[in-house]
This record gives sequence, C-alpha cells and structure tokens, in this order.
Amino acid sequence: MAHYRLGLFLLWSSLLVLNPLCKREQNKSTRTPATQHENQDEEDQDVERLSSQDAYLFPVIGSVVLFGLYLIVKFYGKEWITWFLQWYFTFAGVGSVGKSLISLTRWLVGDSRWSKFDKATILILKGPRELLSLSLRTPSFFLIPAGAIPSILYTFGGSATRRSALLTDILGLSFSHNALSLLKLDSFKTGVVLLSGLFVYDIWWVFGTEVMVKVATTLDVPIKLLWPKSLLFSGERGFTMLGLGDIVIPGMFVATALRYDYYRASRLGQTSHVGKPYFYSTLTAYAAGLATTMSVMHFFRKAQPALLYLSPACILSFFAVSLARGELRDAWGWADGSEDKIEQSSDKPAAKADDTQANGDVDGGIKISDEGLVENSTVSSSPPEEDTERKTKKKRN
Repeated sequence: MAHYRLGLFLLWSSLLVLNPLCKREQNKSTRTPATQHENQDEEDQDVERLSSQDAYLFPVIGSVVLFGLYLIVKFYGKEWITWFLQWYFTFAGVGSVGKSLISLTRWLVGDSRWSKFDKATILILKGPRELLSLSLRTPSFFLIPAGAIPSILYTFGGSATRRSALLTDILGLSFSHNALSLLKLDSFKTGVVLLSGLFVYDIWWVFGTEVMVKVATTLDVPIKLLWPKSLLFSGERGFTMLGLGDIVIPGMFVATALRYDYYRASRLGQTSHVGKPYFYSTLTAYAAGLATTMSVMHFFRKAQPALLYLSPACILSFFAVSLARGELRDAWGWADGSEDKIEQSSDKPAAKADDTQANGDVDGGIKISDEGLVENSTVSSSPPEEDTERKTKKKRN
C-alpha cells in the first residue's frame, strides 16, 4: 500500500537533510576553503551510513511518528496537517527533482565533459567554521528551476494536472533516487536488522491496528508510485500503488550487495571482470517478491504491505548465496567503508611527518629585506659558511 510508511518516510526525509549537514560542519571546520572545494562538485554529497543501532531504532521512531500523525488526524482533523505536508513536499520536491536532473545530465554528458563547465561556489564562514557551502556548475542554474516545475504543477496546477499520476511518479522517483544516493547500509547485518524490523512493523500496523490504514486513506502526498491498471494506461480503472519505502529500503540492501561484489573482486584482484552473484540474486529476489505482492493483491483484491514479501525475499537470497559459496562468515562480518578508515589512519603518520618537516625547515615565516628581496627565515637550513658566501655575493651584486 502506498502510504503505509508515511511517518517513517517523513522522519527519513528530515534526517537526509539535517544529519549530513551537521556532520559536514564538524568534518570541515579545520580545513581551508580552498582545500575543501578544490575538487568538489555540488552533487558530491556526504553519504550517511546506517549502523545496526540506527536499524534497531528505525521502526521504533517511525512508529512514534506514524502514531502521532494518527492522533492528529483523529482528534484535530486532516485539514491543517494536509496543508502543511503539501507545502513540505512542494519545497522538498523542488530540490529533489533538481538534484536528480543534475545527476542525470552529468551521467549523459560524462564526467570529463561535465567538469569543463564553469563552477560557481557560494561559501559562508563564521571564523574558521563553514556554515554553508554551495557549488554549482553552469547547467545547474537551468536544471534547478526546471526541477521546480513538477512541484508547482502538482500543488497549483489545474484539474487536469494537479495530483496527476505522472507528476506523482516524477516526484516519487526523485525522492527515491536521492534517498538511495545519500543513505547506505554499513553491512549486511544492518540490512537484515532493518528489513526484519520493518517486516514486524508492517504486520503490526497494517493487520493489528487501524492506524496505518487511517493515515494512508486520509493524507494525500507524493510518496508513492502509481501505475494504471488498464492496459491502455487509462486511469478509469484506478491505479496500482507502490510506496517509496518499498523501493528505498530493499534498494539499499541490493546496493549493499553490489558494493560487496566489488569489494570481493578487489580483494581477489579481479579488476577486469567483476562477478556480481550477490547483486543479481538480491535483485532477482526483489523482483520475485514484488511479483508475489502484486499476485496476492489481485487474487484477494485487497491491498498488501509489500515489505511483508520483499523483506524475506531479500534476506533469504543473501543467506542462500553466501551459504552456497561458503562465504557466510566473511559476508556477515564485512563492514562497508572499513577499508577506507584503515587507509586514512595509515596516511595520518605520513602527513604528520610532512608537517613536522615543513615546520622544521621554515621558522619565522617570510621576511622582506632592505634590498626588496623576499626570503625565508630558516633554522639550520644551511651551514654558516654558505650563509657568509651568499651574503658576500649579494654585496658584490
């Protein structure tokens, strides 16, 4: 069902914006602006990796938000909360579709050609700390306004365009794209915990209470994909709906499988050809789970929570492949990004030694002599005899 993870997705959208920004300020406060933006484009985002602790809390906090929306709708009505959510997703849709257009254009023209476009950077500092940074290539100044069109038509368009299935799908796909590009799982363990928790989450809130159904049928926001039931793509017979949580959450697990395949290939030295058994198996399992969801829905003529079928399919595919290949221990213990941390920690002593050497060679900064020459004040950088000879040559000149 389309809106079944509405409360969870609202919380998710806020975390996508706020958490990376806070982390970016902490990590960049000690770097100079020239170093920070030398090779950075506007779409190079800090990726937020979900840990097992986050996965345990995800269904709990999502349940709190969902139940809060239910209480608001039940006791205060739907008018003001619907108005607020419509404006919220209108503004969110402008940035989301704009960023997706930038990513699509960059992929079409290629990185080498994209890097040749002029880049404008807006930087706001407070002392040594960076408060705001925005870097845009020239095409982005046209793509971002174009990204505002679907949100404007969805909210303010006429009866023919407002809330149309096409605009809903454009906004929904952009939200899914940006969620998958900004959020990653740090391991298969985290993915199994998250999918298992949301499996229980769906069963409880869909079949155990009226909360999910009440919120789903009351609020109308673009966090779903619509597909017409008619073979002629007519909307007269209604639409089949798929919630964005049914795309993004299993999608993160599939993306984790792909990164593990590349990790295996690099560890084995297979750079020319990368086998992708985990990626293909989880992707196939996702497609099979989605087909099962649709079949059950049409057979019983009742909406179904997709994660009820997608979660077991993705989890079982991972265990089946890892057991068949004898790699369960390695795959379960693998942590995405751990090799990057080891590489960074090994680079710190070398960087520290370079800084020490540089500080030992130059002491006192730059001095301007009476003759207009600029020279460094050094400490034991040359023997006293060479200093005397250098001064004698200067006097002769």
